[in-house]
Amino acid sequence: MTKTLTAIAVLALTTGAAAAQERISIVGSSTVFPFSTTVAEHFGKATEFATPVVESTGSGGGLRLFCAGVGADTPDITNASRRIKASEVAGCAENGVTDITEVKIGYDGIVLANSVEAAQFDLSLRDIFLALAANVPDGNGGTMPNPYTTWAEVNPALPATKIEVMGPPPTSGTRDAFAELAMEGGCKTFDWISELKGEDKSAYKELCHTLREDGAYVEAGENDNLIVQKLAANPDALGIFGYSFLEQNADLVQGSIVNGVAPEFEAIAAGDYPVSRSLYVYVKNAHVGEVPGIAEFVAEFTNEETWGEFGYLAEKGLIPMGEAEMAQFAEDAANLTPLLLD
Repeated sequence: MTKTLTAIAVLALTTGAAAAQERISIVGSSTVFPFSTTVAEHFGKATEFATPVVESTGSGGGLRLFCAGVGADTPDITNASRRIKASEVAGCAENGVTDITEVKIGYDGIVLANSVEAAQFDLSLRDIFLALAANVPDGNGGTMPNPYTTWAEVNPALPATKIEVMGPPPTSGTRDAFAELAMEGGCKTFDWISELKGEDKSAYKELCHTLREDGAYVEAGENDNLIVQKLAANPDALGIFGYSFLEQNADLVQGSIVNGVAPEFEAIAAGDYPVSRSLYVYVKNAHVGEVPGIAEFVAEFTNEETWGEFGYLAEKGLIPMGEAEMAQFAEDAANLTPLLLD
């Protein structure tokens, strides 16, 4: 009896591993998730290959899974709403993941949104930093724990409502990009802090990137749709997520104006909106040819009808690249050109 059960268990494991090899596994960014899912669905319907499985794990979480090794129990592709870090490339290499193809798929804006039932916010990057930083300037050349409880305390022109912002956790690429673009962008408007960058880069980054943990900033997980639902239920709160979720839920939420620019398609594409970033897909080249359809899936993703100005991903909120940049990444994708960080 025991031998029979053992044999069945081994057969099940073997079958499961084989099945995993028949279907592309994709993990990563919650921001890229809807784009990757849409491409996967098109791919599954239009080809003889199985529809890829796409999971939203956050950029950092996805890269950890992707870099864990080569084989059926590791993802073939990971999505990221920030560029892979040198430390992550080194971690990949330590685990045998040495050939990675980087494909930038387009751009996205990070929005601070609130319910359409409330007044639209008009924020500066400095307002954002002062509202959400763990420590802020004390007016005497030093810092103090953030004392602000309402937006009006940050800037008298803003509503006298409680500062309550729902956003992603540290594993999220959106969180990383928000810290770099919005938080640091506001932080360095203080001259003495800007000078600190040249004197003590570590202290500068800690001050500018660290979000408060007293309840004003609420980690809401990797599910951006859940943040949208919570904003609809709480008109006094704001939420942080990608532009595509704003566009898809325009009946429920509105994006804040930042430094005088509204988060609109044209403004993000032109680089005028200050909180915008690049989106990426990373391919594990060692799995190409081992897992059916990877090269073909990447070709579908980088097709003009997919990621172009009038492609079906633009309808989902992806901001397309310019022609020259698009052509370069399409060539890298077609050739599975290994990534070389600058």
